[in-house]
Formats: sequence, C-alpha cells, structure tokens
Amino acid sequence: MIGFHEILKRLLFAAFLGAAIGVERDIHRRPAGIRTSMFVCLATALFTIVSVEISRIYGDSSSTRIASNIVQGVGFLGAGAILKDSAGLVGMTTAATIFVEAAIGMAAGGGLYGIAASAALIVLFGLFVIAWAADRFNLRARVMMFRFTTTHPENVAGEVQRLLATMKIPAHHFRVGMSGTTNTVEFEADVSHSQQQEIVEQLNRQGVVTEMVPVEGRHE
Repeated sequence: MIGFHEILKRLLFAAFLGAAIGVERDIHRRPAGIRTSMFVCLATALFTIVSVEISRIYGDSSSTRIASNIVQGVGFLGAGAILKDSAGLVGMTTAATIFVEAAIGMAAGGGLYGIAASAALIVLFGLFVIAWAADRFNLRARVMMFRFTTTHPENVAGEVQRLLATMKIPAHHFRVGMSGTTNTVEFEADVSHSQQQEIVEQLNRQGVVTEMVPVEGRHE
C-alpha cells in the first residue's frame, strides 16, 4: 500500500507541474490557465493512485481500468477547448496541452517523477521556445484585421476581393462603409507575415490609408 506521505508527494508534484504549464497559458492569455492545468494534472494523478489502491484492496488484477478511462474523459475536456468560428478551428494547442497534462499527471501519480518532470519540460519548451521561434521567423499564420480608407471614388472593395481571390485567402467579416466622401473596406483574414506584406504593398498607395492589427480573442 502506498503511504500517505508518498501519495501527498505525488499529488503535490503533479499539481506543481500542471501549474507550471498553466503559467504559460495565462501569460499568453489562453484558455486552461494555472488552475485548470493544475487540476487536470492533480485529478489524473489521483485517479491513477486510486486505481492502484482500489485494485489492491479488492484483489482486482486490472489495476489500469480506471486509468485507461482517464484518456476518454480528458478527450471530452479537450474537445470543449476547441471552438469553431468563422476563421476555422481554434484552441487546438490548448486541447493538446490538456491531453498531455493528463499524461503527466498519470506519470506523477504512478511515482514516475523523472518521466513526469521531463515531459513537463518538453511541453514548456514547446509552448515557450518553439512558439517564440515561430513568431520570430514568421512561421505561423494569425488572424489580422485589415482596414483600407480612401476618399477617392475608386472601387477599393473590388480590388481587395480580386487580390484575395488571386492569393487564395478567404476573407471573413468583409465590410464596406461610406461616410460622406470617405470609403472604408474592412475584413479579417488568417495570413502569414509574407501575405500581410503583400496585401499591404498591393493596396497601400497615395490616397489610401492602410491599417492592420491582430484580432483579439483568437486562442491557440
């Protein structure tokens, strides 16, 4: 039988690793922050421990029955973090993080401290370092809001639509407005850094004011 102090150590270790991963989620304002991540690791560690102890008490040789169902339960939790909006699926990284947190919790619950800690370090490396590299070298596309304002009577909206069609970039929330002699065209698009530059270069000229900002509320 696992002693109380050993159980407590495993639970605290799992909670610590989960909270460490959750810090990154909160820093980048993503779902499943410190508390959620901590609870996922803590719960899966506890399920793993309870599974072993119950099987020992009742003489059940299948000590992994409860633990095996953790994967299915966490799958539902991860699915809840994936949202579908007009720009596509968002929350995939969060769902994957929850899934691996469950595995880390199970490892800690099973007393595999080195494996649990190593996995947590790999996750943090992926969330911090790889994400930084993707941003640094413009490898990751993100949703941007473009706004073009002009006082000329030219058809900027038609030009924008033709350019996006040529680049095969789907536009979302496409809006055309007019206030007096000022025409405004707005849209959102999931674009890479090079695509952002090309759109601006093609449409930004004298008489056309170009604005481009990241769209808030898109979560990985």
